[in-house]
Amino acid sequence: MTSAIEQPETPAGGRPAATPRLITAPRLIATDLDGTLLRDDKTVSRRTVAALAAAEEAGIEVFFVTGRPARWMDVVSDHVHGHGLAICANGAVVADLHDGGRFTEVRPLESAAARAIVRSVRAAAPGASFAVERTSGFHYEPRYPPFQPDHDSVIAPAEELLDGDHDTTGPIIKLLAFHDTLRPDEFLSVARTAGGTHGCFTRSSPTALLEISGRGVSKASTLAQCCARRGIAPEEVVAFGDMPNDLEMLGWAGTSYAMANAHPEVLAATTHRTAANNDDGVAVVIEQILHALP
Repeated sequence: MTSAIEQPETPAGGRPAATPRLITAPRLIATDLDGTLLRDDKTVSRRTVAALAAAEEAGIEVFFVTGRPARWMDVVSDHVHGHGLAICANGAVVADLHDGGRFTEVRPLESAAARAIVRSVRAAAPGASFAVERTSGFHYEPRYPPFQPDHDSVIAPAEELLDGDHDTTGPIIKLLAFHDTLRPDEFLSVARTAGGTHGCFTRSSPTALLEISGRGVSKASTLAQCCARRGIAPEEVVAFGDMPNDLEMLGWAGTSYAMANAHPEVLAATTHRTAANNDDGVAVVIEQILHALP
């Protein structure tokens, strides 16, 4: 992996000895939101807002790349400058935040694949409950815990939600599966083994909540497509993340940073570290990048 920044040695105190020296000037910053750009209270600090704006003033594009659906992007909508495009739902949609979250691209999970996933995961992990995220709205089973209830949601068995027995139209953005007794990583392993041939399984929640997209759909693959259209190479991208759904993106980007609060798999897979989300770790690195620009 080609690094866009040459990292200085880190002394025992854990702080960089010097500002990193640029090898290839980055053209795009890709950052996750929850646990990464956002603080635990779901706010964006003034320091982070200023750093994002300064990066764009320097000619560096900013992409929000998140597992959140576009309807949950209000947390950053007040801080959008030039960075109006967001890759949402783990790569299933690209939304224009300057245009009310309008979808500019959709990479759906086909209904037949979703039904096969529900069957296989139910058999492998009895007690699992499901929700269906569509371009038209969010619907879930009676046992599924709706973390942000929506009065327009249809509540019914997943099989009915997927078979069109209710008013649940629009492409499927992703399927969600929840288990109230299995550990999060255990549930991911069991479900992926059972249904992995039908879709892309990942997780970003501290609970046993899985996010399932169409085959080949991920933060990384959609980011790669967006960058290719702009003529931006992987080595010109700096990415930030903290959870397993960030792993492929962090592996694709030329330079990747795990937050200090990241999942152990993310810490093990990345070369670079930054401060925790509550300590503005993304802003810290952006400030270093801008300081090192010629």
